[in-house]
Amino acid sequence: MNGNTSYFLLIALALIVVLSYFFNLISRKTNIPSVLLLILTGILINYGTEYYDLIRIDLFPILELLGIIGLIMIVLEAALDLKLERKKWPIFWRSFVIALVGLIGTTFVIALILNFFLDAELEETLLYAIPMAILSSAIVLPSVENLGEEKKEFMIYESTFSDILGIMFFYLLLEETSGNEGGNFFVELSINVGLTIGISLLAAYLLIFIFQNITSKVKLFLLISVLVLLYSAGKLMHLSSLLIILVFGLVLNNYSLFFRGKLKRLAKPLSVRRILVDFRLVTIESAFIVRTFFFVVFGATIVLSDLVSLKVFIQSFLIIAVIYMLRWLLFRIIVGKDIRPQIFIAPRGLITILLFFAIPPARQLMTFENGVLLYVIIVSSILMTWSLVSDKKRAFYDDSIFDPDPGILGSRFMEDGTSESSSSIEEKPE
Repeated sequence: MNGNTSYFLLIALALIVVLSYFFNLISRKTNIPSVLLLILTGILINYGTEYYDLIRIDLFPILELLGIIGLIMIVLEAALDLKLERKKWPIFWRSFVIALVGLIGTTFVIALILNFFLDAELEETLLYAIPMAILSSAIVLPSVENLGEEKKEFMIYESTFSDILGIMFFYLLLEETSGNEGGNFFVELSINVGLTIGISLLAAYLLIFIFQNITSKVKLFLLISVLVLLYSAGKLMHLSSLLIILVFGLVLNNYSLFFRGKLKRLAKPLSVRRILVDFRLVTIESAFIVRTFFFVVFGATIVLSDLVSLKVFIQSFLIIAVIYMLRWLLFRIIVGKDIRPQIFIAPRGLITILLFFAIPPARQLMTFENGVLLYVIIVSSILMTWSLVSDKKRAFYDDSIFDPDPGILGSRFMEDGTSESSSSIEEKPE
Protein backbone atom coordinates (compact mmCIF):
# COMPACT_ATOMS: atom_id res chain seq x y z
CA MET A 1 0.00 0.00 0.00
CA ASN A 2 2.88 2.38 0.86
CA GLY A 3 4.34 1.94 -2.62
CA ASN A 4 1.08 3.13 -4.14
CA THR A 5 0.71 6.22 -1.94
CA SER A 6 2.31 8.53 -4.52
CA TYR A 7 -0.09 7.32 -7.21
CA PHE A 8 -3.12 7.79 -4.96
CA LEU A 9 -1.91 11.32 -4.21
CA LEU A 10 -1.47 12.07 -7.92
CA ILE A 11 -4.96 10.72 -8.63
CA ALA A 12 -6.40 12.95 -5.89
CA LEU A 13 -4.61 16.05 -7.20
CA ALA A 14 -5.69 15.34 -10.78
CA LEU A 15 -9.30 14.79 -9.71
CA ILE A 16 -9.32 18.13 -7.88
CA VAL A 17 -8.16 19.92 -11.05
CA VAL A 18 -10.79 18.10 -13.15
CA LEU A 19 -13.49 18.99 -10.61
CA SER A 20 -12.36 22.61 -10.62
CA TYR A 21 -12.73 22.73 -14.40
CA PHE A 22 -16.30 21.40 -14.14
CA PHE A 23 -17.00 23.86 -11.32
CA ASN A 24 -16.01 26.66 -13.73
CA LEU A 25 -18.49 25.33 -16.29
CA ILE A 26 -21.20 25.18 -13.61
CA SER A 27 -20.31 28.73 -12.55
CA ARG A 28 -20.75 30.04 -16.10
CA LYS A 29 -24.17 28.41 -16.39
CA THR A 30 -25.52 29.23 -12.91
CA ASN A 31 -23.36 32.16 -11.67
CA ILE A 32 -22.59 30.15 -8.51
CA PRO A 33 -18.95 31.05 -7.76
CA SER A 34 -16.62 28.12 -8.38
CA VAL A 35 -14.77 29.24 -5.25
CA LEU A 36 -17.70 28.17 -3.04
CA LEU A 37 -17.72 24.74 -4.67
CA LEU A 38 -13.96 24.41 -4.16
CA ILE A 39 -14.27 25.34 -0.47
CA LEU A 40 -17.08 22.79 -0.08
CA THR A 41 -14.82 20.17 -1.72
CA GLY A 42 -12.10 20.97 0.81
CA ILE A 43 -14.57 20.62 3.71
CA LEU A 44 -15.69 17.21 2.40
CA ILE A 45 -12.06 16.10 1.99
CA ASN A 46 -11.34 17.17 5.57
CA TYR A 47 -14.25 15.17 6.99
CA GLY A 48 -13.39 12.24 4.71
CA THR A 49 -9.83 12.05 6.06
CA GLU A 50 -11.20 12.23 9.61
CA TYR A 51 -13.77 9.50 8.97
CA TYR A 52 -11.24 7.09 7.45
CA ASP A 53 -8.55 8.09 9.97
CA LEU A 54 -6.05 9.05 7.28
CA ILE A 55 -2.76 10.82 7.94
CA ARG A 56 -3.28 14.56 8.60
CA ILE A 57 -0.69 17.22 7.80
CA ASP A 58 -0.40 20.88 8.76
CA LEU A 59 -2.02 22.66 5.81
CA PHE A 60 -1.50 26.26 6.93
CA PRO A 61 2.06 26.69 5.52
CA ILE A 62 0.83 25.24 2.20
CA LEU A 63 -2.17 27.57 2.30
CA GLU A 64 -0.01 30.64 2.86
CA LEU A 65 2.39 29.74 0.02
CA LEU A 66 -0.47 29.02 -2.40
CA GLY A 67 -2.11 32.27 -1.38
CA ILE A 68 0.96 34.39 -2.17
CA ILE A 69 1.52 32.77 -5.57
CA GLY A 70 -2.20 32.91 -6.30
CA LEU A 71 -2.32 36.60 -5.44
CA ILE A 72 0.51 37.37 -7.87
CA MET A 73 -1.10 35.35 -10.67
CA ILE A 74 -4.58 36.79 -10.11
CA VAL A 75 -3.47 40.45 -10.06
CA LEU A 76 -1.26 39.83 -13.09
CA GLU A 77 -4.16 38.18 -14.90
CA ALA A 78 -6.35 41.20 -14.12
CA ALA A 79 -3.69 43.72 -15.22
CA LEU A 80 -3.25 41.94 -18.55
CA ASP A 81 -6.95 42.47 -19.25
CA LEU A 82 -7.00 46.21 -18.50
CA LYS A 83 -6.61 48.74 -21.29
CA LEU A 84 -5.66 52.28 -20.30
CA GLU A 85 -7.79 54.50 -22.51
CA ARG A 86 -9.11 58.02 -22.05
CA LYS A 87 -12.70 56.89 -22.52
CA LYS A 88 -12.31 54.53 -19.52
CA TRP A 89 -11.17 57.29 -17.15
CA PRO A 90 -14.64 57.64 -15.51
CA ILE A 91 -14.66 53.91 -14.66
CA PHE A 92 -11.08 54.18 -13.40
CA TRP A 93 -11.61 57.07 -10.96
CA ARG A 94 -15.02 55.90 -9.72
CA SER A 95 -13.74 52.42 -8.96
CA PHE A 96 -10.69 53.87 -7.19
CA VAL A 97 -12.76 56.24 -5.03
CA ILE A 98 -15.23 53.50 -4.08
CA ALA A 99 -12.37 51.09 -3.29
CA LEU A 100 -10.49 53.66 -1.18
CA VAL A 101 -13.41 55.24 0.71
CA GLY A 102 -15.14 51.89 1.10
CA LEU A 103 -11.99 50.32 2.51
CA ILE A 104 -11.34 53.12 5.02
CA GLY A 105 -14.97 53.50 6.12
CA THR A 106 -15.66 49.78 6.42
CA THR A 107 -12.39 49.21 8.29
CA PHE A 108 -13.16 51.79 10.98
CA VAL A 109 -16.74 50.67 11.56
CA ILE A 110 -15.75 46.98 11.73
CA ALA A 111 -12.94 47.93 14.14
CA LEU A 112 -15.47 49.69 16.39
CA ILE A 113 -17.74 46.61 16.33
CA LEU A 114 -14.84 44.34 17.29
CA ASN A 115 -13.69 46.86 19.88
CA PHE A 116 -17.12 46.67 21.54
CA PHE A 117 -17.33 42.86 21.55
CA LEU A 118 -13.69 41.97 22.23
CA ASP A 119 -12.86 44.79 24.68
CA ALA A 120 -9.55 45.42 22.90
CA GLU A 121 -7.61 48.50 21.84
CA LEU A 122 -8.77 50.15 18.62
CA GLU A 123 -5.35 49.78 16.98
CA GLU A 124 -5.53 46.03 17.62
CA THR A 125 -9.03 45.63 16.20
CA LEU A 126 -8.01 47.68 13.14
CA LEU A 127 -5.56 44.90 12.24
CA TYR A 128 -8.46 42.44 12.26
CA ALA A 129 -10.83 44.83 10.50
CA ILE A 130 -8.72 45.60 7.42
CA PRO A 131 -8.71 42.02 6.06
CA MET A 132 -12.50 41.84 6.35
CA ALA A 133 -12.87 45.19 4.55
CA ILE A 134 -11.01 44.04 1.41
CA LEU A 135 -12.77 42.66 -1.66
CA SER A 136 -11.37 39.39 -2.95
CA SER A 137 -10.23 39.77 -6.55
CA ALA A 138 -9.60 36.01 -6.52
CA ILE A 139 -13.38 35.52 -6.32
CA VAL A 140 -14.54 38.62 -8.19
CA LEU A 141 -12.48 38.19 -11.36
CA PRO A 142 -13.74 34.74 -12.39
CA SER A 143 -17.28 35.56 -11.24
CA VAL A 144 -17.98 38.68 -13.34
CA GLU A 145 -17.34 37.14 -16.76
CA ASN A 146 -21.03 37.29 -17.69
CA LEU A 147 -21.57 40.93 -16.70
CA GLY A 148 -21.78 43.75 -19.22
CA GLU A 149 -18.41 45.12 -20.35
CA GLU A 150 -18.60 48.36 -18.32
CA LYS A 151 -19.74 46.68 -15.08
CA LYS A 152 -17.18 43.91 -15.56
CA GLU A 153 -14.31 46.38 -15.99
CA PHE A 154 -15.55 48.40 -13.01
CA MET A 155 -15.48 45.33 -10.76
CA ILE A 156 -12.03 44.28 -12.02
CA TYR A 157 -10.63 47.74 -11.24
CA GLU A 158 -12.38 48.04 -7.87
CA SER A 159 -11.38 44.59 -6.58
CA THR A 160 -7.78 45.08 -7.73
CA PHE A 161 -7.55 48.53 -6.10
CA SER A 162 -9.15 47.13 -2.94
CA ASP A 163 -6.53 44.37 -2.77
CA ILE A 164 -3.61 46.73 -3.32
CA LEU A 165 -4.76 49.49 -0.96
CA GLY A 166 -5.84 47.01 1.71
CA ILE A 167 -2.50 45.23 1.73
CA MET A 168 -0.59 48.53 1.88
CA PHE A 169 -2.72 49.86 4.75
CA PHE A 170 -2.43 46.57 6.65
CA TYR A 171 1.37 46.36 6.57
CA LEU A 172 1.84 50.06 7.28
CA LEU A 173 -0.51 49.80 10.26
CA LEU A 174 1.31 46.68 11.42
CA GLU A 175 4.62 48.57 11.39
CA GLU A 176 3.14 51.63 13.09
CA THR A 177 1.56 49.62 15.90
CA SER A 178 4.63 47.42 16.35
CA GLY A 179 6.47 50.28 17.98
CA ASN A 180 8.49 51.26 14.91
CA GLU A 181 9.53 54.89 14.89
CA GLY A 182 7.93 56.74 12.03
CA GLY A 183 6.31 59.96 11.01
CA ASN A 184 2.87 60.62 9.77
CA PHE A 185 1.00 57.54 8.54
CA PHE A 186 -0.16 59.15 5.30
CA VAL A 187 3.29 60.62 4.58
CA GLU A 188 4.80 57.15 4.92
CA LEU A 189 2.04 55.73 2.73
CA SER A 190 2.71 58.33 0.01
CA ILE A 191 6.46 57.69 0.09
CA ASN A 192 5.85 53.94 -0.01
CA VAL A 193 3.50 54.15 -2.99
CA GLY A 194 5.69 56.65 -4.87
CA LEU A 195 8.83 54.59 -4.37
CA THR A 196 7.05 51.39 -5.37
CA ILE A 197 5.59 52.92 -8.55
CA GLY A 198 9.03 54.26 -9.52
CA ILE A 199 10.69 50.88 -9.00
CA SER A 200 7.76 49.14 -10.71
CA LEU A 201 8.00 51.28 -13.86
CA LEU A 202 11.76 50.83 -14.05
CA ALA A 203 11.45 47.06 -13.57
CA ALA A 204 8.64 46.85 -16.15
CA TYR A 205 10.66 48.68 -18.83
CA LEU A 206 13.76 46.58 -18.14
CA LEU A 207 11.90 43.27 -18.14
CA ILE A 208 10.03 43.99 -21.38
CA PHE A 209 13.22 45.24 -23.07
CA ILE A 210 15.22 42.18 -21.97
CA PHE A 211 12.59 39.52 -22.63
CA GLN A 212 11.64 40.81 -26.08
CA ASN A 213 15.24 40.13 -27.10
CA ILE A 214 15.40 36.58 -25.70
CA THR A 215 15.18 34.15 -28.61
CA SER A 216 14.81 31.00 -26.49
CA LYS A 217 11.32 29.52 -26.35
CA VAL A 218 11.74 28.83 -22.63
CA LYS A 219 11.19 32.28 -21.13
CA LEU A 220 7.64 32.73 -19.84
CA PHE A 221 8.10 30.88 -16.54
CA LEU A 222 11.46 32.60 -16.24
CA LEU A 223 9.59 35.91 -16.43
CA ILE A 224 7.06 34.73 -13.84
CA SER A 225 9.94 33.65 -11.57
CA VAL A 226 11.50 37.12 -11.87
CA LEU A 227 8.15 38.70 -10.95
CA VAL A 228 7.80 36.41 -7.91
CA LEU A 229 11.37 37.37 -6.97
CA LEU A 230 10.56 41.09 -7.26
CA TYR A 231 7.33 40.65 -5.28
CA SER A 232 9.06 38.78 -2.45
CA ALA A 233 12.03 41.17 -2.35
CA GLY A 234 9.67 44.14 -2.31
CA LYS A 235 7.69 42.59 0.53
CA LEU A 236 10.87 42.11 2.57
CA MET A 237 11.71 45.78 1.96
CA HIS A 238 8.16 46.71 3.06
CA LEU A 239 7.24 48.04 -0.37
CA SER A 240 3.74 47.68 -1.82
CA SER A 241 4.78 44.66 -3.86
CA LEU A 242 1.41 44.10 -5.46
CA LEU A 243 1.90 47.41 -7.29
CA ILE A 244 5.01 45.95 -8.96
CA ILE A 245 2.91 43.16 -10.45
CA LEU A 246 0.05 45.49 -11.41
CA VAL A 247 2.32 48.07 -13.08
CA PHE A 248 4.21 45.40 -15.02
CA GLY A 249 0.96 43.94 -16.34
CA LEU A 250 -0.39 47.38 -17.29
CA VAL A 251 2.84 48.37 -19.08
CA LEU A 252 2.95 45.08 -21.00
CA ASN A 253 -0.71 45.26 -22.03
CA ASN A 254 -0.47 48.98 -22.91
CA TYR A 255 3.10 49.07 -24.24
CA SER A 256 2.23 51.54 -27.03
CA LEU A 257 1.17 54.03 -24.34
CA PHE A 258 4.35 53.66 -22.27
CA PHE A 259 6.91 53.28 -25.06
CA ARG A 260 6.58 56.73 -26.64
CA GLY A 261 9.02 59.27 -28.03
CA LYS A 262 12.59 58.09 -27.72
CA LEU A 263 11.47 54.99 -25.80
CA LYS A 264 9.48 53.85 -28.85
CA ARG A 265 12.72 52.74 -30.51
CA LEU A 266 13.39 50.32 -27.64
CA ALA A 267 10.20 48.31 -28.17
CA LYS A 268 9.71 45.63 -30.78
CA PRO A 269 5.92 45.56 -31.26
CA LEU A 270 5.78 42.08 -32.79
CA SER A 271 7.93 40.54 -30.03
CA VAL A 272 6.02 42.37 -27.26
CA ARG A 273 2.66 41.25 -28.67
CA ARG A 274 3.90 37.67 -28.85
CA ILE A 275 5.04 37.83 -25.20
CA LEU A 276 1.67 39.34 -24.24
CA VAL A 277 -0.37 36.59 -25.95
CA ASP A 278 1.76 33.77 -24.50
CA PHE A 279 1.90 35.41 -21.09
CA ARG A 280 -1.87 35.75 -20.90
CA LEU A 281 -2.24 32.03 -21.55
CA VAL A 282 0.34 31.08 -18.91
CA THR A 283 -1.10 33.40 -16.24
CA ILE A 284 -4.68 32.24 -16.85
CA GLU A 285 -3.66 28.58 -16.56
CA SER A 286 -1.38 29.19 -13.56
CA ALA A 287 -3.98 31.30 -11.74
CA PHE A 288 -6.56 28.57 -12.33
CA ILE A 289 -4.34 25.86 -10.80
CA VAL A 290 -3.19 27.92 -7.81
CA ARG A 291 -6.70 29.25 -7.11
CA THR A 292 -8.04 25.69 -7.25
CA PHE A 293 -5.69 24.27 -4.65
CA PHE A 294 -5.76 27.36 -2.43
CA PHE A 295 -9.51 27.24 -1.86
CA VAL A 296 -9.61 23.44 -1.56
CA VAL A 297 -6.87 23.58 1.10
CA PHE A 298 -8.68 26.47 2.80
CA GLY A 299 -11.88 24.42 2.87
CA ALA A 300 -9.95 21.56 4.45
CA THR A 301 -8.85 23.86 7.30
CA ILE A 302 -12.38 25.06 8.16
CA VAL A 303 -13.85 23.90 11.45
CA LEU A 304 -17.64 24.15 11.09
CA SER A 305 -18.17 24.02 14.86
CA ASP A 306 -16.71 27.57 15.01
CA LEU A 307 -19.95 28.80 13.42
CA VAL A 308 -22.17 27.55 16.26
CA SER A 309 -22.10 30.55 18.58
CA LEU A 310 -24.67 33.32 19.13
CA LYS A 311 -21.94 35.88 19.85
CA VAL A 312 -20.13 34.95 16.63
CA PHE A 313 -23.38 35.17 14.67
CA ILE A 314 -24.24 38.65 16.04
CA GLN A 315 -20.74 40.00 15.33
CA SER A 316 -20.82 38.55 11.82
CA PHE A 317 -24.31 39.91 11.11
CA LEU A 318 -23.30 43.43 12.15
CA ILE A 319 -20.08 43.32 10.10
CA ILE A 320 -21.88 42.05 6.99
CA ALA A 321 -24.64 44.67 7.42
CA VAL A 322 -22.03 47.44 7.67
CA ILE A 323 -20.20 46.22 4.55
CA TYR A 324 -23.29 46.36 2.35
CA MET A 325 -24.88 49.49 3.84
CA LEU A 326 -21.72 51.54 3.28
CA ARG A 327 -21.30 49.99 -0.15
CA TRP A 328 -24.87 50.88 -1.14
CA LEU A 329 -24.37 54.46 0.03
CA LEU A 330 -21.12 54.88 -1.92
CA PHE A 331 -22.56 53.44 -5.11
CA ARG A 332 -25.65 55.65 -4.92
CA ILE A 333 -23.51 58.78 -4.46
CA ILE A 334 -20.77 57.99 -7.00
CA VAL A 335 -22.32 55.65 -9.58
CA GLY A 336 -26.01 56.54 -9.48
CA LYS A 337 -29.00 54.25 -9.92
CA ASP A 338 -27.68 51.37 -12.03
CA ILE A 339 -25.89 49.67 -9.14
CA ARG A 340 -27.11 46.09 -9.34
CA PRO A 341 -25.56 43.59 -9.08
CA GLN A 342 -22.34 45.51 -8.23
CA ILE A 343 -23.32 46.43 -4.66
CA PHE A 344 -23.60 42.74 -3.77
CA ILE A 345 -20.37 41.73 -5.52
CA ALA A 346 -18.24 42.23 -2.43
CA PRO A 347 -16.88 38.78 -1.49
CA ARG A 348 -14.12 38.27 1.03
CA GLY A 349 -11.60 35.51 0.40
CA LEU A 350 -7.94 35.05 -0.48
CA ILE A 351 -6.55 38.38 0.76
CA THR A 352 -8.69 38.23 3.91
CA ILE A 353 -7.27 34.82 4.77
CA LEU A 354 -3.69 35.77 3.87
CA LEU A 355 -3.66 38.89 6.04
CA PHE A 356 -5.15 37.04 9.00
CA PHE A 357 -2.22 34.63 8.79
CA ALA A 358 0.14 37.63 8.63
CA ILE A 359 -0.89 38.95 12.07
CA PRO A 360 2.06 38.12 14.38
CA PRO A 361 1.31 35.83 17.36
CA ALA A 362 2.16 38.68 19.74
CA ARG A 363 -0.55 40.83 18.15
CA GLN A 364 -3.29 38.20 17.94
CA LEU A 365 -6.43 38.60 20.05
CA MET A 366 -7.31 35.46 21.97
CA THR A 367 -10.93 36.64 22.27
CA PHE A 368 -11.42 36.78 18.50
CA GLU A 369 -13.22 33.72 17.13
CA ASN A 370 -12.45 32.44 13.62
CA GLY A 371 -16.14 31.77 13.08
CA VAL A 372 -16.62 35.50 12.40
CA LEU A 373 -14.15 35.30 9.53
CA LEU A 374 -15.85 32.20 8.12
CA TYR A 375 -19.30 33.78 8.30
CA VAL A 376 -18.13 36.92 6.50
CA ILE A 377 -16.44 34.91 3.71
CA ILE A 378 -19.31 32.45 3.22
CA VAL A 379 -22.22 34.93 3.49
CA SER A 380 -20.57 37.53 1.22
CA SER A 381 -19.98 34.82 -1.40
CA ILE A 382 -23.59 33.61 -1.13
CA LEU A 383 -24.93 37.18 -1.50
CA MET A 384 -22.77 37.64 -4.58
CA THR A 385 -24.11 34.38 -6.02
CA TRP A 386 -27.70 35.46 -5.38
CA SER A 387 -27.15 38.86 -7.00
CA LEU A 388 -25.48 37.39 -10.11
CA VAL A 389 -28.22 34.79 -10.55
CA SER A 390 -30.92 37.47 -10.05
CA ASP A 391 -29.21 39.75 -12.55
CA LYS A 392 -29.04 36.94 -15.08
CA LYS A 393 -32.79 36.29 -14.68
CA ARG A 394 -33.54 40.01 -14.97
CA ALA A 395 -31.50 40.20 -18.19
CA PHE A 396 -33.41 37.18 -19.51
CA TYR A 397 -36.78 38.81 -18.81
CA ASP A 398 -35.61 42.07 -20.40
CA ASP A 399 -34.55 40.15 -23.50
CA SER A 400 -37.95 38.43 -23.54
CA ILE A 401 -39.76 41.78 -23.43
CA PHE A 402 -37.61 43.14 -26.24
CA ASP A 403 -37.58 39.90 -28.24
CA PRO A 404 -35.65 40.33 -31.50
CA ASP A 405 -38.11 37.93 -33.17
CA PRO A 406 -40.39 40.39 -35.02
CA GLY A 407 -43.60 38.31 -34.83
CA ILE A 408 -46.80 39.95 -36.09
CA LEU A 409 -45.95 43.50 -34.99
CA GLY A 410 -42.42 43.19 -36.29
CA SER A 411 -43.67 41.97 -39.66
CA ARG A 412 -45.94 45.01 -39.87
CA PHE A 413 -42.94 47.26 -39.17
CA MET A 414 -40.89 45.45 -41.79
CA GLU A 415 -43.62 46.03 -44.30
CA ASP A 416 -43.33 49.72 -43.49
CA GLY A 417 -39.67 49.56 -44.52
CA THR A 418 -38.00 49.87 -41.09
CA SER A 419 -36.15 46.57 -41.15
CA GLU A 420 -33.15 48.11 -42.84
CA SER A 421 -32.64 50.66 -40.09
CA SER A 422 -33.05 47.93 -37.46
CA SER A 423 -30.33 45.90 -39.12
CA SER A 424 -28.03 48.87 -39.23
CA ILE A 425 -28.51 49.38 -35.50
CA GLU A 426 -27.78 45.74 -34.75
CA GLU A 427 -24.67 45.74 -36.91
CA LYS A 428 -23.31 48.92 -35.40
CA PRO A 429 -20.15 48.07 -33.46
CA GLU A 430 -20.08 48.75 -29.75
